Amino acid sequence: MSTSAAHTAHVDGGARGNPGPSGYGVVIHDAHGKKVAELSQYLGHQTNNYAEYNGLLAALRYAVANKIQALKVVSDSELLVRQMKGIYKVKHPELRRLYDEAQQLTAQIEHVEIRHALREHNQTADRLANEAMDRGKQTSRGEEEPHVRTEFSKGNSGNTHGPAMPAEFTGVVRNGVIELVDGTLPEGTHVQVRVRR
Repeated sequence: MSTSAAHTAHVDGGARGNPGPSGYGVVIHDAHGKKVAELSQYLGHQTNNYAEYNGLLAALRYAVANKIQALKVVSDSELLVRQMKGIYKVKHPELRRLYDEAQQLTAQIEHVEIRHALREHNQTADRLANEAMDRGKQTSRGEEEPHVRTEFSKGNSGNTHGPAMPAEFTGVVRNGVIELVDGTLPEGTHVQVRVRR
């Protein structure tokens, strides 16, 4: 499959204190450069490497769920990239579990390319990871449900003559229900969720 038809996922993860409050951020663009998803999650008290792997897993799960068959992954974690390429061994038991899951997901995608980039080339994913860590300051819980920015489209049954709605809303999945955190949708709105956990 031509990599020109590939989606691109910029992934990042971090921990303040390492270990400390941690989170990941992911931004995914389609082959035409259109942003199709932003993913982030506060992970509780974890390490940088744990957060980096969870960002990768979120991107891979998105690709599998949406039947994406070519994916370019960009990460500023040299360790993660080299471990996924088999250059470095994965010795830590918790990282090994995450690595094994990443390999299983990768096997379900026809073409996966992973490469390292400097942080300045990964700014949106870095911002999302930091936003996830900031959310952790506002909760006493450990790991939160993933934050997913998805696209919503107005259904034919709704009023099409009012002010235009934003193309995207941010939702949080709680107990299997998407709760919007930055807006409301009228009755009859058709919703397409592009990400699942």
